[in-house]
Amino acid sequence: MPKTLYVGNLPWGTTEDELARAFSAYVEVRGCRIITDRETGRSRGFGFVEVDEEDVEKAVQAMNGAMFGGREIVVNEARPRQNKY
Repeated sequence: MPKTLYVGNLPWGTTEDELARAFSAYVEVRGCRIITDRETGRSRGFGFVEVDEEDVEKAVQAMNGAMFGGREIVVNEARPRQNKY
């Protein structure tokens, strides 16, 4: 079953391909997305990477605090989405 990782402090110009490539050096990446501002389309500096459940710890240990594009990224397991209403 896939799990989602939160990836924060990404450089503004990061693409989904670059993010997926960085994680795929350690684990198999199931999906990847960069969150963008609705109005401007510009990156908000964070994204999500989907990996298999058994790879979560390996990915977090390998990538949390790693330098990516000149910035130290934050990686942890994403919290479940909460309904606003």
